[in-house]
Amino acid sequence: MTLLAGYAPDGDSSGTVHLATLLARSSGEPLVICAVIPSPPPPGMARVDAEYHQQLRAEAEAALAKARADMPSDVDVTYVVHEAQSTSSGLLDLVHEHEAKMIVLDSSTAGVFGHVALGSVTSRLLHSSDVPVALAPRGFRTKPGEVVRRVTAAYSGTPDQDDLVLAAATVAARVDAGLRLAAFAVRANAQYTTTLGTEGDSPVISEWAEVVERETNAAFERVRALPEIPDVMESVISHGRNWAEALEGVEWDRGDVLTVGSSKAGPLARVFLGSRAAKIVRYSPVPVVVVVPRSASTRIVDQAEAE
Repeated sequence: MTLLAGYAPDGDSSGTVHLATLLARSSGEPLVICAVIPSPPPPGMARVDAEYHQQLRAEAEAALAKARADMPSDVDVTYVVHEAQSTSSGLLDLVHEHEAKMIVLDSSTAGVFGHVALGSVTSRLLHSSDVPVALAPRGFRTKPGEVVRRVTAAYSGTPDQDDLVLAAATVAARVDAGLRLAAFAVRANAQYTTTLGTEGDSPVISEWAEVVERETNAAFERVRALPEIPDVMESVISHGRNWAEALEGVEWDRGDVLTVGSSKAGPLARVFLGSRAAKIVRYSPVPVVVVVPRSASTRIVDQAEAE
């Protein structure tokens, strides 16, 4: 199995390289860095079109050479220029060709620095990919030798998120990282962060916190039944007047990765970002991995048990 990183043919994808390196180093998986360019024109088209295509390929190869120069020596990397009708379709072609377990992408350059911003390619893949999609915040950088230290699952406190919790726990255990379940609530009058078990300033918040605490404890019991479990398991609830405040209310450190589950309203076994998940992704200050629905995400757990 491999990780697939999409690299912009113009060479402006340093966040992709840093995140892909972090994930590959942590998991021990080989990495494929690819630049997707348009398919060549049909035979008989004007010579200028053929020359333009050759120029695009040359630029893509130069971009990958730049990525190769920046890549540390402790990661197994292959570099590919791929031709396709669109960038998103080309990436999905390569997922199947290389049996990739994840697509790694950078944020849009039009986004806010330090947060995840969706561009046209990432938006399409977040509604069509059959493997998880990892997104780097704009300007994301890692230090030499850095690895994932903690996997945080955006948890709503409902039993139907078992697949997300178990997948996050399995990944955390395999990369020797801690597991954290984080529940986020947006309330007009909320201005603070609480840990589980602390009552809020209204019956609604208190009742919600009690439900989350109960379901979190139950989720941790199911995690403890896995073949491998994270050494550290923790949980937190963050309240905010808006989503930005709720995400900022949680402590984030280097080596943190946030996982978000797909909406079950989407196509079966495809990533489909719901409105709540989209808001969490948008304001996340750390890399985000959007996982696919139950039928696909539980393959992570099944693979770990088979090994």
